[in-house]
Amino acid sequence: MRVSLMQTWTTWLRRCALCAGALALAILSSTRATGAQSIDIGLATRGERIEALLVESASRKAPVVVLLGGLSGNDASSQAVRAAVARHELARHRGFTLLAVPVANPDSAALRFPPAGVAYRDNPESHVLWRWLGALAPDLVLIAGNDAGLAAALGAGKVADMGRIPARAWSGDLADLPVAKSILPSDARQELERRRARSPRELATQLAQRYGRSFDQPWYIEAIALIARSRLGELDDVQRLARPWVDGTKDPLARPNALIMAGHIVFTDLYRRSKDPSYLAAVRRVADLGFDARGQMLEAMPFHGEYSDSVFMGTVIAAQAGALTGERRYFDMADRHLRFMERLDRRPDGLYRHQPAADAAWGRGNGFAALGLALTLSELPRDTAAYRHALESYRALMDALLPHQNRDGLWRNVIDHPGAYPEFTATAMIGFALQRGLDQGWIRGRAYRRAVAQAWTAVNSRTSTTGTFIDVCESTTRMTSLDQYLKRAAILGDDPRGGAMALLFATELMEK
Repeated sequence: MRVSLMQTWTTWLRRCALCAGALALAILSSTRATGAQSIDIGLATRGERIEALLVESASRKAPVVVLLGGLSGNDASSQAVRAAVARHELARHRGFTLLAVPVANPDSAALRFPPAGVAYRDNPESHVLWRWLGALAPDLVLIAGNDAGLAAALGAGKVADMGRIPARAWSGDLADLPVAKSILPSDARQELERRRARSPRELATQLAQRYGRSFDQPWYIEAIALIARSRLGELDDVQRLARPWVDGTKDPLARPNALIMAGHIVFTDLYRRSKDPSYLAAVRRVADLGFDARGQMLEAMPFHGEYSDSVFMGTVIAAQAGALTGERRYFDMADRHLRFMERLDRRPDGLYRHQPAADAAWGRGNGFAALGLALTLSELPRDTAAYRHALESYRALMDALLPHQNRDGLWRNVIDHPGAYPEFTATAMIGFALQRGLDQGWIRGRAYRRAVAQAWTAVNSRTSTTGTFIDVCESTTRMTSLDQYLKRAAILGDDPRGGAMALLFATELMEK
């Protein structure tokens, strides 16, 4: 059967060349000349980008068709796919949006669908195609050549937790492309539209049923989810969960670390809502870790580990202590810590390396920096040098991040590495920071507003009603190479970090 298909493609290509001559050959050899937009969808085993070519319909309501070739490597099917792109680009009326992947498997790796192993560390090509198709939710997938069971898998169950997607073999003949009116919305597409129709409050309410329901460890993840629940009006239950950590039942600093320091931001929020002094005492106790026994400032807040995470985990709580008490020393400590972290981790291009042992601009590491700067600026007095410096730093980071947002509104797990997988939490955190800046007047302009809108669409699209997510990076400690960051596991399913950051972003938009 495979030999027969290869013969069909070869015959078709020869006939096309004979009939159309040199002009047709030029079109077939270069899709870039047609104006099709190139987008990366992932990385193959050896690090090569897997590229899709996009030819959009004039109508946003038009069906979406994906055309895949090269599932066994760069072969005749790849050339046929490129020819289809060229023809669709030149069509006067495009009844559907086409996304074509000429070489879906550059390294000719073994494929398996649904994929096995850890995404995108194991079987990366299989994971890239499966999750990209699920998140995209096309109405139809056409596959040229050997499909490794992909068509059957797409039609058998929920693809990346979205829904079924019709798929069939494509002969390579341009006349075999579908007619738009014959393409019905796929189950995945209908699920995507249901998700996108949710308001920020609706999404936050759904997530609050699953996340922010416990506070067994006073870490930042649970703290952010609890703050979001308070924004939703669930203050009494939040106080119930937080009470043991301030009434002497439990000691949050029995084993202090950066995660716990950052978790104390929930006590700032609760103090502002209740004026209970026990919450203020908890915040002050953590902020005082930045001072020695004589009350002198340390070089930086403790437990930073040189990670860019500490722009959030160390700076914010000190600034909040200053805002709650009016004591200048806490503002000074926040300013000192921020400058210390900048010297360690801010790169010349404005992005943050995760830590000095590797220069990789990890996605959530930059999300932490964005979140930390936005929350710190919210606390600092505007007439201080600390505020002016933090504002300059915030604007520089937002400007550095903006060009790296992809077409779907997401930031990558390694921000500036083409093909790195789009990461959920970084997108939610950066989206929050941008929205806070727009609300506070720190930034202005259509580009920032568009970035927030696209980030919200991405987060909403990749979150199910039951609180599962597409591509949340696992917890990341000290990596020593870019490759290690690129291969951090991408979680498909439930995840407390994903829940917390989506709640934070949604409630910020909700309160807007």
